[in-house]
Amino acid sequence: MAKRELTSDKGPRIESQRNVPFLNDRGYIDFAPNDPDNPQNWSTPRRWLVTWVTILLVFNATFASSAISGAFESVVEEFHVSLTAAGLTVTLFLLGYCAGPLFFAPLSEFYGRRWIFYMTFTGYILFNFLCAFAPNYGSLLVGRLLTGTLVSAPLSNAPGVLADLWNPIERGTAMAAFAGSIWAGSALGPVVGGFLQLKKDWQWVFYVLLMFGGASGLTMMLLPETHAPTILRARARRFREAKIPGYEQVKAPADDEDRSLSKVFSIALTRPWIILFDPISFFCALYLSVVYTLLYMLFEIYPIVFRIKRGWKPGISELPLLGTIVGCVIGSGLVVLDTKKRARRIKRGESSMSDFVPEDRLGLAKIGGIGFAVSMFWFAWTGQYEYVDQARSRATADGQSSSIHWIVPTLAGVSLSFSLLLVFVSFLNYIVDSYLLYAASAIAANTIARSACGAAAPLFTMQMFNALGVGVGGSVIGGVAALLAIIPFLFSKYGKQIRERSKFAPTKPQATTQQSGPAGRVDHEELAVMTAYKAYASSLQSLEGRRESNENGHIRPPRTPLPLST
Repeated sequence: MAKRELTSDKGPRIESQRNVPFLNDRGYIDFAPNDPDNPQNWSTPRRWLVTWVTILLVFNATFASSAISGAFESVVEEFHVSLTAAGLTVTLFLLGYCAGPLFFAPLSEFYGRRWIFYMTFTGYILFNFLCAFAPNYGSLLVGRLLTGTLVSAPLSNAPGVLADLWNPIERGTAMAAFAGSIWAGSALGPVVGGFLQLKKDWQWVFYVLLMFGGASGLTMMLLPETHAPTILRARARRFREAKIPGYEQVKAPADDEDRSLSKVFSIALTRPWIILFDPISFFCALYLSVVYTLLYMLFEIYPIVFRIKRGWKPGISELPLLGTIVGCVIGSGLVVLDTKKRARRIKRGESSMSDFVPEDRLGLAKIGGIGFAVSMFWFAWTGQYEYVDQARSRATADGQSSSIHWIVPTLAGVSLSFSLLLVFVSFLNYIVDSYLLYAASAIAANTIARSACGAAAPLFTMQMFNALGVGVGGSVIGGVAALLAIIPFLFSKYGKQIRERSKFAPTKPQATTQQSGPAGRVDHEELAVMTAYKAYASSLQSLEGRRESNENGHIRPPRTPLPLST
């Protein structure tokens, strides 16, 4: 059957052959060049639609994680528990973040991303009913653990969807939006929860989550399957069922994997713990755990600064948290500008994608690391003092005024959020660039570590800052941030040598082929990397005018590590 040309914003496309499958040089069914079934060849509006629906689901997850923190006092009054016990509603939700990725990430590689989204998000909505109508505090805690576990699927699988849709050059803006949704959802939650407590009660937090989740669930119906191996498996199955002469046994690459579910879970439940203690993975996890812990500490610190010290009402006292959203937007904008600057350099021929190494990701982390420490000291010592009218300004023992306007610590929060986002995005991308084949396991290890640390934040923050005060307590965090700020500088200088000694962070992509199983079998992570290499070669072709495919359209891996976009 003749190939029919279609047009799109990416230029001419060739329709998938309906009667004869396209095979790569290993004999597996594959995407043809410019194949319209390849998610990266979909029109830009369609890819952005899928991107924003995915980000909306992520926003649900982060908003739900923190919204109840704004209504802790109502929970204490309703169930007659301590404020620390009320913090368990956040702690258990975040512990669900630890458990979920271990199961849903491998399941998405096994069954595809769409059905995992459908099942987990539907379960999240259903168990929110348990939270909203909990007859006792134990039921509320069980509901929070289950909803956190289920809604972690969008959070852990969204980066995979973005990688499915966008090539390395195009991915910058999408990744910035994803990172921004994590910060914005977490910061907006306590503000909404605080106002709901002021006007209603804690149950209204879950009513809002149900309404928001239900509306988001309707948009989820717009999600197509984006996982390339799943699409190719379905295509191979259709061709086998059609019984085309000569192609009765045609297979997709994933069909020859060792794809028993027990094998997939065996890898998913063991490999992340091994990779966690690899040097790059360990120090990235250490740094991001501090960042993530502070993010959830802020939901306790802001009420201390603005409600207890300044006497603001619930809801009003959480409004300064909106400043952290402003910082997040500014940080995301800088990430996008950095990505576009890199793309312009490639288009002008000033550099090529092969010139980039994983350590190039750390420039923004250096800025963010220094800003983290400075902003934390700024916030701590301006939040220490309340603002009073000048005529009533009290004097300290040395005669100095203790009056500081509320806008000053709020601006410090903007700077702090800006810095944390730069560190967060830079290190996540550094992990992916460094580990390539094992990136999924490395990200899972990082997610578990930082979520576990973040889960502990509601249990000690109030006691810590009541005992030490805002100034000293914040300075402790600032001191830790100053010590950690050296990590991106050390990785910039010694990162390559560390990767050369690592069993999991290959400095050459050929290592991916060395990890192949018997009879040419590959595991699901290797297959994902091979797909990413194809996107890499496609972008090289368009930006540098070089073709990296042979006469069969099979893409050869590049000669240097794949520089995934921020």
